[in-house]
Amino acid sequence: MKLSIVIICWNDSEVIQNCLESIYRETSSIEFEVIVADNGSTDGSPGHIRRSFPSVRVVENNANLGFSRGNNSGIRVAQGEYILILNPDTIILDRALEKLVAFADEHPEAGAFGCRVLNEDGSFQDPARPTPTVSGRLIAALYLRWLGRISERFVSDLYPGWDGLSERYVGSQSGCCILLRGDLLKRLGGFDERFFYHCEETDLCLRVWKAGSVVLFYPGAEIIHKGWQGRQFPIRFMLETYRSNYRLFYKHYGRSGAIRIRCVYLAGLLFRYSGFRLLSLFHNTEAMRHRLKTYRVALWWHYRLDPIRFVEAGIEPETGYDPLASAPQLFQTS
Repeated sequence: MKLSIVIICWNDSEVIQNCLESIYRETSSIEFEVIVADNGSTDGSPGHIRRSFPSVRVVENNANLGFSRGNNSGIRVAQGEYILILNPDTIILDRALEKLVAFADEHPEAGAFGCRVLNEDGSFQDPARPTPTVSGRLIAALYLRWLGRISERFVSDLYPGWDGLSERYVGSQSGCCILLRGDLLKRLGGFDERFFYHCEETDLCLRVWKAGSVVLFYPGAEIIHKGWQGRQFPIRFMLETYRSNYRLFYKHYGRSGAIRIRCVYLAGLLFRYSGFRLLSLFHNTEAMRHRLKTYRVALWWHYRLDPIRFVEAGIEPETGYDPLASAPQLFQTS
């Protein structure tokens, strides 16, 4: 088997149909399998997929296990030389998977591969990111990303001025579409299941680099990514993103990394809150009030947070916005 395509699904019946249709329409010259890891959907997704796409293997997890554990259930049964992690709200364009696999065959030095990811209007989605660092996050927090155009020393959380039209090494690729060598992915143990939401692919790509391989971006393959639609509780998901980032920096940069990134987040949030508070004097809309509330909750949470106790013991300030999942087991620094 040349390629295994693992797609996580959680009540995604509205979008996964188009995703699967595009895979079979645009992929014919390589042997592939499709594995859908269903995280306890209640919208009938598993049955619908089996009826419409009988060749798809559906792995039913019977609960929302999150991105990492859910994908790992599909990775474990994958047989492909390459394993593609793909979101259900994507559309494959112009033989993209065939092109990406052919590119991977030509680059044995790389263990993971990214492609161009587009919004529905055709604009570039910036799926590739530099390796996260405390200094890079500080540059981004203070809106100084433009310094990256002057020197690569100041590259923060984006590649400024890059439109994805050239090959390059990247720190990480978005988990909405990332190709990995199957043997390497399984040797690394798949995704770290202590990440429930956000940073999963960043951590995985960091481990690819640490394993002596590289992450390579290929501009010749393109997909459309519609973007996640479930934004009913933005404050809750924002806090979950911060939780995952603390775990990421602790895991890869130790206790000092977690402590320093807290200072960066506090500075960035205070900077943003002050700026938007000033703007609200002239533009006091409901959206502005909600933004200010979001920043206030995040500021209070970070101010009261002991990052080491949080990562090691799951202890954090009470905000009224419960975590999406219970605290994972103790992280060990690498």
